[in-house]
Amino acid sequence: MTTAETVFAPARTRAAAVSATLRRKQGFQHGGWFVAPFLLLFTLFVIWPLLRGVYLSLTDANITGADANFVGLDNYREALKDPLMWDALGHSAYFTLLVVPCITVLAFLLAMLAHHIERGKWLWRLCFFAPFLLPSTVAGNLWQWLFNPGTGMINHVFGANTPWLTDKSYAMLAIVIETLWWTVGFSFLLYLAALQSIPAHLYEAAKLDGANAWHRAVHITLPMLRNITGLVIALQILASLQVFDQAVVMMDFGPGPESSTRTFVQYTLEEGFTSYRVGYASAISVIFFVIIAAVALARMWLLRNRTEEATR
Repeated sequence: MTTAETVFAPARTRAAAVSATLRRKQGFQHGGWFVAPFLLLFTLFVIWPLLRGVYLSLTDANITGADANFVGLDNYREALKDPLMWDALGHSAYFTLLVVPCITVLAFLLAMLAHHIERGKWLWRLCFFAPFLLPSTVAGNLWQWLFNPGTGMINHVFGANTPWLTDKSYAMLAIVIETLWWTVGFSFLLYLAALQSIPAHLYEAAKLDGANAWHRAVHITLPMLRNITGLVIALQILASLQVFDQAVVMMDFGPGPESSTRTFVQYTLEEGFTSYRVGYASAISVIFFVIIAAVALARMWLLRNRTEEATR
């Protein structure tokens, strides 16, 4: 290295560092303008309502707009002792336990069928996914008619007279059946996309080794779908815990026979807009938010541990 290069090398290095810093700042400034609309809307419709709900949960606010008094944690103490709230949470949890395993298995089987069938693939995929495009009210009213004891097709086909919507033993099961038919298309689509991404040479190599269809499914398909299965389960748990539309529509906007289908979200709305207790309803909403957040964080923790084990 010459004397001139030795003298000017540190200066060139500092100039390059300053230039890179300026480029990063300019890039951040320009990128910030693109992100600003999203941040504004996110703050207005997510962050602000969340903070407002937490504040209202600490007051005795009502829907009439009268001045609210600060009551501290009284609403939370009342909620934790409220048997109706725990019953509603139990109904939502029971619905989740029924829906999540069934919809996961059913979506996988439908995806396998649509993936391997040779003739009319587009028609099968359309039939499996089309119900998911229906509005919740349409799907609920359709199945309400199907479950009608007098004119419904379900009892007529099976030659039974089951009181699906008027007996607490069957009401939640009817909502589960309607939910499976209505929402399985989303999980089906996720599984179908994942199946199409599995390399074909894995199955060809397994065939050459003498593996039959069952062995290929167990040792290739299921392990390759492990991540998508975890995603489907997590999404279905979060969605099922927040069940509201189908339960309300199928039960004519009521809590069902002997309140057997009143879900957590429905009870929250009843307290806020029927009993006019906005502060108490906000406290229930915050409790439910904590439950949902705990489920989501548990999913992230399990996924991170699984990823770390896979990289070892």
